[in-house]
Amino acid sequence: MTEHPAGAFVAGAPHGGPPQPGDLALVVAGRKLLTGPDDRFPRVGELPADTGWVPLGTLDGVPAWGADATDGQPPEGRWRSWRSLAAALPAPLADLAGRALAVLTFRRTHRWCGACRAELADVPGEQSRRCPGCDLYVPIRLSAAVLVAITRPGPAGGPDELLLVRHASGPTALWALVAGFVEAGESLEDAARREVGEEVGLALGRLTYFGSQPWALSGPGVLLTGFTAAAADTGAEPVVDGRELTEARWFPLDRLPAELPPAYSISRWLVDHVAARPAG
Repeated sequence: MTEHPAGAFVAGAPHGGPPQPGDLALVVAGRKLLTGPDDRFPRVGELPADTGWVPLGTLDGVPAWGADATDGQPPEGRWRSWRSLAAALPAPLADLAGRALAVLTFRRTHRWCGACRAELADVPGEQSRRCPGCDLYVPIRLSAAVLVAITRPGPAGGPDELLLVRHASGPTALWALVAGFVEAGESLEDAARREVGEEVGLALGRLTYFGSQPWALSGPGVLLTGFTAAAADTGAEPVVDGRELTEARWFPLDRLPAELPPAYSISRWLVDHVAARPAG
């Protein structure tokens, strides 16, 4: 049996029965989630009895259920984006919120078979659907993306340098990491090397896996995977693609810009991790 730390969110964990009044309730309307006056997620008992609940998993052993507000009259409360929640809540709660967005969006957008147009049916015990007409299996979709913290040695006697970029869309004022989605048929490592080559024209040395984070800001069902790597040519300068990026620059690790990704993001965790490494 896998042990999980206190407060951990376990996606898809069995609930063992129907929703109970004290279970967690995550209500989704488009790209936002409902919170109460005290900014907490409500409990099942606080919502209408006829709410159509979908199991999400457990948080610290407490079952969590999701529901789509479009199934009926949207309940009263404060509707918040995932960005707002992730900036204010511990990671397990932010992960739970992202799971709710992914599951409810999947159920809303995958009602019909793309092959024969029949109405899809739920697969018991899974967040997936199957066509009763042609047997097409439709699992919940997960899009993987990679981020790379690229370093090189600084001038003699100086600190190492980190490559940071500015994107052409999204938070364009932030200095962030090279990132991109994994293509079909690619490994994570292949995707990281391809994205870096395409966006800044650099080759990488050995990639080291850092960690991953569920991410609902780029769309429900995104998984970010982070790597660190050294530039293969320590004298090479980045050349931005001019399409996805507008600027790329090497920064000494002791003089990083203030406009960095938010503290709740794996992009920032990677930057802080590299900046905290011993010199050399």
